[in-house]
Amino acid sequence: MKHFLRTLMLLLLTLSSLSYVSQVSASQATVSTDWLQKHLNNSSIILIDMSDETQYQRFHLKNAIQLPYHVLNQRLKNGVSVSIGRDNIVKLLGLLGVSASSHVIIYDDMGGLHAGRLFWELERINHQRISLLDGGLVKWILEGKPVTATPYQPQKKTNYPQPKLTADIHLASIEEVLPATRVKDTLLIDVRSQQEYVGNIKQRRSGHIPGARLWSWDNAVDFENQFKFKSKKILEDELKKIGLIKKEQPVILYCRSAHRATQSYLTLRYLGFKNVKVFDGSMKQYAQTADAPLTKGLKP
Repeated sequence: MKHFLRTLMLLLLTLSSLSYVSQVSASQATVSTDWLQKHLNNSSIILIDMSDETQYQRFHLKNAIQLPYHVLNQRLKNGVSVSIGRDNIVKLLGLLGVSASSHVIIYDDMGGLHAGRLFWELERINHQRISLLDGGLVKWILEGKPVTATPYQPQKKTNYPQPKLTADIHLASIEEVLPATRVKDTLLIDVRSQQEYVGNIKQRRSGHIPGARLWSWDNAVDFENQFKFKSKKILEDELKKIGLIKKEQPVILYCRSAHRATQSYLTLRYLGFKNVKVFDGSMKQYAQTADAPLTKGLKP
């Protein structure tokens, strides 16, 4: 009888684990607030809060580790802000207690504006289980779900395995965005504001990269409805207007410093686009390149 009960318990635990994995797989790039509340104490989840430090000190989700956006970036001598690099991301994950099998769930209070950066970095090292909390802290609070002001520290450090990587398939170089060397079928998307895209006639190095289509990052977020992503149908219809239709279409995203571009990266991955890159130096790097052409106005 005891042997039977032990076997039954193991079976139930296995089925519970399989159910958890299947629900995560179905969610893909996002999880809902209701789903997270149900699984918040699951030991495989690492919850990362990328709201600003002041907000984290006021309140945050239980078990959430605070990770400031600036930790993921380094400023070069020329003022351009870029990634700290995949090797340093791996070290950081170890300090956060993340293992290769962890389900990393990221949220902020800005519609994924900060969270997108970590999502992009994790995909660059081929981490398999990553999700954004759709609606983030805003939706969680509006639904009356519990929060805490007690800081949470990782329970233990890990030795995150160094991934076997060759090409950085999610990072675009300046050669890939320059009109003269850009691959013909690549769709270049500028996710800044219309004002930035158009440029200023008084500023010589302003405007946009020739051929770039305008699609501002905040088009993706329903700020009037709990800061959630807009429906996939609405987003796909909007993107069709700028020529993005096929999921295999090569896409490169840029803004001023890649901050907004990584949120748009997250958006496109949420929609199932497979061949997406971020120009990390973005306009800060491009505008400093003397022979790099710029265009003013609304025409690509």
